[in-house]
Amino acid sequence: MANDPCLDLIFRNARTHTAWLDKPVSDETLHELYNTMKWGPTSANTNPARFLFIRSKAAKERLKLSLAPGNIEKTMAAPVTVIVAYDLKFYDKLPKLFPHAPGMRDNFASNPQLIEMTARRNSSLQGAYLLIAARGLGLDCGPMSGFDNARLDRDFFEAGRECEGCDQEFFPEGHVKSNFLINLGYGDASKVQPRNPRLAFEEACTLL
Repeated sequence: MANDPCLDLIFRNARTHTAWLDKPVSDETLHELYNTMKWGPTSANTNPARFLFIRSKAAKERLKLSLAPGNIEKTMAAPVTVIVAYDLKFYDKLPKLFPHAPGMRDNFASNPQLIEMTARRNSSLQGAYLLIAARGLGLDCGPMSGFDNARLDRDFFEAGRECEGCDQEFFPEGHVKSNFLINLGYGDASKVQPRNPRLAFEEACTLL
């Protein structure tokens, strides 16, 4: 319906936030967030996205090293920053996730180009599901790129190669790669900037 309040909450009235209230996001909320967004569809139910929730001061300082200057202040102030990443060995989970097609794992395992394309595309979808679910749960979001993917991946996802016993919150396997970031929390509505325009239907859509 055109006046559906759920659509207002998730899309029409929702804003991208860069300033944050000093209000934490609980573990329970993050669990609920994932357990809501995980039902969004992905091709062949691949579910390649991996989510690293950065909350501690030490982890934030580590993340800071890879951020573009314009993204540092808002990211350091956000209660949570999610690294939306993708696992290039997602196909190892397919016997569980896509059990009715036993050969699906091998179809991916032998095709590196298909692995990369599938992982990046579907983790982008899953990151969007995360954003929508977050808004539905009353959280505000600030999605962004503007960071050095290679530096971030070295600092977070490949750390175990150089550091035995690194913090288990990181992925040390070396086959998880960053896609984009989302700041999460409760936005300071008094500091929201005027909304930028969007393309009209006639500018973006074609009916055939």
